[in-house]
Amino acid sequence: MDKAGERCSTQLIDGDGAFNIAGLENFIKEVKLKECGLSYAVVSIMGPQSSGKSTLLNHLFGTNFREMDAYRGRSQTTKGIWLAKAAGIEPLTLVMDLEGTDGRERGEDDTAFEKQSALFALAVSDVMLINMWCHDIGREQAANKPLLKTVFQVMMRLFSPRKTTLMFVIRDKTRTPLDALEPVLREDIQKIWDNVPKPQAHQETPLSEFFNVEVVALSSYEEKEDQFKEQVAGLRARFFHSIAPGGLAGDRQGVVPASGFSFSAQQIWKVIKENKDLDLPAHKVMVATVRCEEIADEKLCNFTANEEWCQIEEATVSGLVPGFGRRLTAILDTCLKGYEFEAIYFDEKVRTTKGKQLQEKLLQLVLPAFQSVLGHLRSGTLEKFKAIFDKTLHGGEGFSSAARYCTKLCMFQFDEGCADVVIEQAKWDTSKVREKLKRDIDAHITDVREAKLSELTTAYESKLSEALSGTVEALLDEADSETWPAIRTQLQRETESAVSGFSSEVSSFELDEQTKEKMIVHLRDYAKGIVEAKVKQEAGKVLSRMKDRFESLFSRDADSMPRVWTGKEDIRAITKTARSASLKLLSTMAAIRLDDETDNIEKALSLALLELKSNSTVTDRSLTSPADPLASSTWKEVPPMKTVLTPVQCKNIWRQFKAETEYSVAQAMAAQEAARRSNNWLPPPWAMVAMVILGFNEFMTLLRNPLYLGVLFVGYLIFKAVWVQLDISGEFQHGALPGIISLSNKFFPTIMNLLKKLAEAGEVPQASRNPAVGLKTYASSAGTSSNVSSTGSSVVLSKDTAEYSSTPKEE
Repeated sequence: MDKAGERCSTQLIDGDGAFNIAGLENFIKEVKLKECGLSYAVVSIMGPQSSGKSTLLNHLFGTNFREMDAYRGRSQTTKGIWLAKAAGIEPLTLVMDLEGTDGRERGEDDTAFEKQSALFALAVSDVMLINMWCHDIGREQAANKPLLKTVFQVMMRLFSPRKTTLMFVIRDKTRTPLDALEPVLREDIQKIWDNVPKPQAHQETPLSEFFNVEVVALSSYEEKEDQFKEQVAGLRARFFHSIAPGGLAGDRQGVVPASGFSFSAQQIWKVIKENKDLDLPAHKVMVATVRCEEIADEKLCNFTANEEWCQIEEATVSGLVPGFGRRLTAILDTCLKGYEFEAIYFDEKVRTTKGKQLQEKLLQLVLPAFQSVLGHLRSGTLEKFKAIFDKTLHGGEGFSSAARYCTKLCMFQFDEGCADVVIEQAKWDTSKVREKLKRDIDAHITDVREAKLSELTTAYESKLSEALSGTVEALLDEADSETWPAIRTQLQRETESAVSGFSSEVSSFELDEQTKEKMIVHLRDYAKGIVEAKVKQEAGKVLSRMKDRFESLFSRDADSMPRVWTGKEDIRAITKTARSASLKLLSTMAAIRLDDETDNIEKALSLALLELKSNSTVTDRSLTSPADPLASSTWKEVPPMKTVLTPVQCKNIWRQFKAETEYSVAQAMAAQEAARRSNNWLPPPWAMVAMVILGFNEFMTLLRNPLYLGVLFVGYLIFKAVWVQLDISGEFQHGALPGIISLSNKFFPTIMNLLKKLAEAGEVPQASRNPAVGLKTYASSAGTSSNVSSTGSSVVLSKDTAEYSSTPKEE
């Protein structure tokens, strides 16, 4: 260890990779590193051998690293890694001088220590100086690109980000401005970072999280020493307070306290030495790798900028591109041949590997366009199939034959299109797209088949519905013993007609027998369903139909004329006949009888509801059968699914029917009784004989005194007028008590009205001279104005005499 004022240094790692633990501990004690806490910085330098690294450090930090003696030739000066303290810089700054890279002493194939030392320096340093000659910018080895690439890759896997500053020091600066050199260096570093394989945790990690990149330029030390020293002094000033925010080392993360620096450095070197990933290929392989990658990247960029490719890529968005496969094959072939021509002198294995990678990248760029064109071809072929298929079907071709012809034609056209799309370098398989097209065509055929069959089925269902609904409704309206046989006959005729037509039309679809039979069964079931639905619909109106039928038979005669109740009709028999007909309708609606099976519904309803048998018979039956044979929810010999109206429902309907028709029967009976009364005004013959015998004397008295006749006649006229005004015969039609009550209310108003009329008639002169004429005139006017007809009586007065006639009015 040397000492010269503040200067002190030690060899941290020797040329064989041995870590100098004792020397480091003594160095730490001497510079009092443990007292610094976090206030210290570590600066290292790497670069090609004999590039003036040690000289730069000695001028920059006042260290005493051994420098090369130019008069003894260019040979390795620094071996391993040396550590020294920077003189006169705050905070405490440790400087590491690394063994030069690309030295002849280690040879071309011994690059492991270079990578290990560079990785160690990056792991422990806050600032890494990369010393390089100005004329080496753009080169691979002299610019340490392969080394940096390896170091970056391994560092991301072994260590966490700590924001090391990479300062590229350009030596012997030429006339080229720094502003022109700096972007080249930054771009090279970014490319190295982008292309280096990264672990999963750092796939998206940017370069800025691991490194800050700085670029400075220095004049030639030998030719412009004064200028060189002036520039170094300016650079030295940047290292004062380097750990402050914004300083060269101000962004460091996870800094190790000064007391743990020795242990941390030992562990880092141990990890690096034991890591097998640092046993990388020889120098020529690395050069081949980097250069072939650059050539491949250049060709990839040329391809993406190719005008013809850009036009093809843009055109694939909207549709097919004529000659797509042929044109892209030529462009890719030109690009790959250019790569082979430029990389022919590099390592064959590396060249081949990178060539395959280039081809894969190119094909990955082309793949979306290829898939797009193939998709357009598939969709276009599918649309063409749909159009041709639809046109063929409208032309009258059978469905199955049209499907086979159109499928074969379109698949052939698709295969021709695929031959034009295929790229020779890719060898991509188009069978999956072809299979998808075939599936799409088959799916469309299936959809059209289902639509056509559904349309055909719907058409025949509509025909059946139209043919059966009206007929069944009309037959049920009649509801007699021939109703259900007629319905069955109509159902069978229409069903067989529909099945025959349907079978003929569906034959072009070439369906299997099972499917065809299933559709025919569905059609037959649909026809039955129409009938059953119609029966159930009409059953909901059975009460209304029963009442209509009852009224038709009860209120009209055999000639459909309104029936006049004259008193001679047998209302009981007419009622029984009308109710029997209504019960027939109810029994017809009670169940669905499409299977030609007999049942006892009508008999059961007749026995239970019409009471056809005598009371004794009913009594005898009640001893052996249930009290109410209709107290059940099912009919004997009739399945529940064919039952429309249950016995209980029939009983309730009948009860409601009787209640609503009783009024009509009562009305008829009342009309008949009224007719009888109106036709019996004359007394019996014996009464008439008795009146003649007993009233003979009174009659003779009237003949001897005509004045009595006039008085009686006037009294008769007055009585007749009162009779007509009060409508006595009409009032008594509804019974004696209602008639008396009604007449008592009308009597006094009617008498007063008559007196008023007589007073008005007395004012006429002629009436005053002939009271009888006035009275008969009033009676005539009163009889005419009343227009009362209950028993049909009317008063008619002639010019000279009053004549009375009583005629029954038709009910």
